[in-house]
Amino acid sequence: MPAIDLARLRKQATRLADFFFLPDEFIKHLREILDFYVNYTLRTKENISPGSNLKTYRTPPAVLTHIENELKANAEANPHFALELADVLWDEGALETRLLAAFLLGRIPPQEERLLPRITAWTQQIRDPEVRSALLTTSLSRMRKETPSQFLTLVREYLHPERSRTWSNGLQALLPMIGETSDSNLPIILDIVEPIVEEAPSTLQNDISDLIVALYRASANETTFMLKHVLSRTENPMTTVTLRRISSNFPPTLQNELKDYLRPQAVNQNIIKPIEEINDFIEEEPVTVVKEKKPRKKKETPASKDVKTVMRKKITKKVKDG
Repeated sequence: MPAIDLARLRKQATRLADFFFLPDEFIKHLREILDFYVNYTLRTKENISPGSNLKTYRTPPAVLTHIENELKANAEANPHFALELADVLWDEGALETRLLAAFLLGRIPPQEERLLPRITAWTQQIRDPEVRSALLTTSLSRMRKETPSQFLTLVREYLHPERSRTWSNGLQALLPMIGETSDSNLPIILDIVEPIVEEAPSTLQNDISDLIVALYRASANETTFMLKHVLSRTENPMTTVTLRRISSNFPPTLQNELKDYLRPQAVNQNIIKPIEEINDFIEEEPVTVVKEKKPRKKKETPASKDVKTVMRKKITKKVKDG
């Protein structure tokens, strides 16, 4: 790549802007500029973002910045043509052209009905994290500043409890607003994100970490209160685990405030004896059954034996009398 001559680059970008209303000619001259400034040390196979499938000219960021500066005025004054050019740039399918498309969307007024459908469709198509970030931040810049209520409605849609796949989009879109927000919007943002922090899925721990750091910079007291409230009431054990994992990214003062809430809870070793069941029935004492004795039958005495007994008694009586 030749050394960047800023004066020459400025002329190239100015000439490129002349083709703003002719998308096909614009693409042709853009390719020439991108080819001219190819830097083979950028975005090689070893440092391409995971999941990216985009071709790239490996263009230095300064080149795109100069092109964006030359396009800005035309895009804001002619949103219809800006949207048309953005479509052509997106369909070109390169990293640099899609970044320029995301930039043009950010210059279109938020009242344009076709703006949100473009952003929604493109964020669903793209896997490159750099382009996705541009769509969620740069492309929403005018909406974020000029119609914050409309922007927050969009974020609520991203963070809907039943749309966990779009939570990352919502958190990333919020980051610039948190840095720019007024005190009146911050409580609304905290209410929106609190359920997501309480869920704290491990797949979003990087997004949640960036969110908490940004919130703490905007308002340390309100962010600390929100996190303590979440940690003290949550019934989800993964909330504490995830926040403990990312706590090293927090400012030291916040780490100190949360250390008692993030400390692993000791397992109770006491064995709880089961409560004996109360028998509602009265246990009767065993009853001893006494068998009734049957009277013995008198043995029948033979008649001859009875006569002898009577005679013996009479004889004994006579001897005593004599």
